[in-house]
Amino acid sequence: MQVTSEGNISGNGGDKYMGKNDQPASVRFLAHFFSFVFHPLFIPTYVAFFLIFVHPYFFAGYDYKMKVLKLLSVVVTTAFMPSFTVFLLKQLGFIDSIYLRSQRDRIIPIVICMIFYFSIYFVSKKDAEIPVPFTQFLLAVFINSIIAQMANIKFKISLHGLAVGTVLAFFILLALHSGASMGFYASIAILVTGIVCTSRLLLHEHEPFEVYLGLLGGVLSVLVAYWFVG
Repeated sequence: MQVTSEGNISGNGGDKYMGKNDQPASVRFLAHFFSFVFHPLFIPTYVAFFLIFVHPYFFAGYDYKMKVLKLLSVVVTTAFMPSFTVFLLKQLGFIDSIYLRSQRDRIIPIVICMIFYFSIYFVSKKDAEIPVPFTQFLLAVFINSIIAQMANIKFKISLHGLAVGTVLAFFILLALHSGASMGFYASIAILVTGIVCTSRLLLHEHEPFEVYLGLLGGVLSVLVAYWFVG
């Protein structure tokens, strides 16, 4: 799911993330690049684009304009509004950094994301024409925000891990249950998951267990959403 870029200092005992990064500059650049491209706020947009424009039949009954409007609703609700809210919180002094480098800074933005994520899930669930997998994914994103908030009480769970764990589980389920050939896309999801998690570890953004628990939380959110909306 999950809110904004995860920094390298934890607000509660943040020194454990500090220290010299001995990786070559090119490796650090690529790690930062992949961390940005697959930022938790962008993940819902990527998956929505796939379901709306790439999947052969989920939105086959929609014309192009309707597809664009549906995608825009996801972009605004899951990416633009949360990002703008974080910017406002920084300007008003409620958080120290837009990068949410501390557990304290994460609290309000995650709550805001929970509200936005639930709203788009609720609207989609009420629309009988929306494919079930689309609604399942949006619910999984909302559940991710709940997991992130609960875990944030004790440690700085990887929001990137939560996000790519959700993508991984979602595409594997699509490959198992969809009539279309989804194996290729599931393979891409596995590759992206490995790259993103490795990037976070190379940048010393997290302890390994925080990344692994993020992955586990993302998988769990999809399974719960699949059971609840299925």
